[in-house]
This record gives sequence, C-alpha cells and structure tokens, in this order.
Amino acid sequence: MGWENDCPTAVHLPPIPHKLRELVAERASHRCEYCLAPEPLSNSPFDVEHIHPRYLGGADDESNLALACSACNGSKLIATDALDPLTGRVVRLFNPRIDRWADHFTVQTASGAIDGRTDIGRATVDRLRMNGPRQRNARRLWIFLYGYPAAPPSLDPEIEG
Repeated sequence: MGWENDCPTAVHLPPIPHKLRELVAERASHRCEYCLAPEPLSNSPFDVEHIHPRYLGGADDESNLALACSACNGSKLIATDALDPLTGRVVRLFNPRIDRWADHFTVQTASGAIDGRTDIGRATVDRLRMNGPRQRNARRLWIFLYGYPAAPPSLDPEIEG
C-alpha cells in the first residue's frame, strides 16, 4: 500500500484539454499566477491548477483555473485556505481570478523573498512555501536578468510552454 492510496490528489481525473491549457497560459502571460515565476525560463511546462480543486467539486471552467509552477502547485495541492502566520487565523488563499497580486505580495529585491502584505498574502506565501532557497535564488537571478517581478522579455515563440 503506497502513498497514492492515502493521498486524495492521486485520484486520476481527465487532463485539461490543450485549448483550455493554452487559454490559461496566455491569460497568465506564461507566468505562475502565485509566485510570478516565468514559464519560458523553466525546464518544464507549468501546471494548470484548479483554484477550487476538482477533488472538492471544483470545475474545469477557465474561471477556476490558474497557471502554476511545480513548486507552488505541489505545495498547494487541494488547499483553499491556510493559517496566517502572523495572526494564527485561517484565511482563504490568494485567488488569481479575483485578487490582484500586488495587493497581497511584495518582493524583497536583495533576498528574492516574497512577503505577504495581507493575511491572504502571508498565508499563501507560507502554504505554498514560496521562499525556499531554490525559489529565492531563482528570483534573485530573474531580478538581475530582467527586473522581476516585471514580466520577462519575450522569448522564442517556437518554444512551447
């Protein structure tokens, strides 16, 4: 008996259709909608993530989908809320369909860390483990290369996300 028998995310559901995946990626400008990582600079395509998980009844509708890097998606799993580490209150996670990123997050350019400006931002940073050493190192490089969190320059359109 392996972990997949205990983990609700191991439920095998049909994949997101290619056209819908492209719509989600284009809408997100090929960036993770949680940490703003640039998909074109990743070595693998980002995931189409369900804001309200299918496992909990969430739909495959574009209004419930977000583009997410593997780090954010793998940490969020089926969570829709988390503890704000400052207040200890349970709050909903950042929702890219209704929330503005800059209202909830800020980036420390020296360290590459993402800080939560609000309870939602702090809970999301904590739950999605946005400030691991690899994430901060990548952000420091992106800050140097193109001024992250600004959008990266356009890359070869032949490269598919």
